[in-house]
Amino acid sequence: MTSYASAGVSIEAGDRAVELMKEWVEKARRPEVLGGIGGFAGLFDASQLKRFDRPLLATSADGVGTKVAIAQRMDVHDTIGFDLVGMLVDDLVVCGAEPLFLTDYIATGKVVPERVAAIVKGIAQACEEAGCALLGGETAEHPGLLGPDDYDVAGSTTGVVEAESLLGAHKVQAGDAVIAMASSGLHSNGYSLVRKVFFEVAGWDVEREVSELGGTLGETLLTPTRLYAKPCLELASAVEVHAMSHITGGGFAANLARVIPDGVSVRVERSTWTPAPVFGLVGELGGVSRPDLESALNMGVGMVALVARDSAERALAVLAEQGIDAWECGEVLDVPGGGVELVGGYRAV
Repeated sequence: MTSYASAGVSIEAGDRAVELMKEWVEKARRPEVLGGIGGFAGLFDASQLKRFDRPLLATSADGVGTKVAIAQRMDVHDTIGFDLVGMLVDDLVVCGAEPLFLTDYIATGKVVPERVAAIVKGIAQACEEAGCALLGGETAEHPGLLGPDDYDVAGSTTGVVEAESLLGAHKVQAGDAVIAMASSGLHSNGYSLVRKVFFEVAGWDVEREVSELGGTLGETLLTPTRLYAKPCLELASAVEVHAMSHITGGGFAANLARVIPDGVSVRVERSTWTPAPVFGLVGELGGVSRPDLESALNMGVGMVALVARDSAERALAVLAEQGIDAWECGEVLDVPGGGVELVGGYRAV
């Protein structure tokens, strides 16, 4: 007799996964959330938005990309959620939006309840750190499309910002200081290049101890994405911030250019920071040129803020108070074009 289970889908495993993740989802709540896990839709009390004069809703959807292959290779699944949340909420905060809630989607070849619960645990912990509710999600079992140990994660998030407080290119002006915020490592971009270099070109594996990295290759590659939402919201409330840019796929210059108006341009001094060793290793082992590295990887900077010149010193102090290593790396110039130029070489160790 043919059944859903014999076709590769286990309803019981899905139910067990839901039971295991409940504890973590419950911790990632906000007062506006109504109901609990298990409904067809998550409910958020929008009456709380009455505190805004003109609330603008911001939304973002993203995934983690091929970094999930590292988690699967190492059989460590409770950190990849930080990468998902980072890719989502930090896209919202660049416009000044406070993340309100997030929903996730996990597709897997076979539902292993403990593995799914570990993934959701990471998502929930990251939501809690970002001040965002994990409002709901979906786990889908796709036998025949994905291998039993394969999975992918994606999600979407919604935030809100007061219209008058909206950040962006419309506020950027000549003389603004460019403030760089350190990344925790590779974050969640460029992993197709990174995996090719380390696993195919160099022939390394995740268990390899690498002295330059201070541990195994796998530990470095799986380092979670840094979350900037709360520190950046604190920064925007404390000093005159004009725009922010989340440094993800495309690299520093291309992402920063997205918030630079045509009437000005930006010069960034590479000599103001030293990228972590993993970036140099990708270049050396793979013979990857600096332009290619800079277009695929964040090179040590995960977020950038453009602040009024007289706010620069205070901005660095606020970020330090929030536990974010930051420095002034450039300036906005009164030169038309809207471009971003990185000059000089990176600072040596």
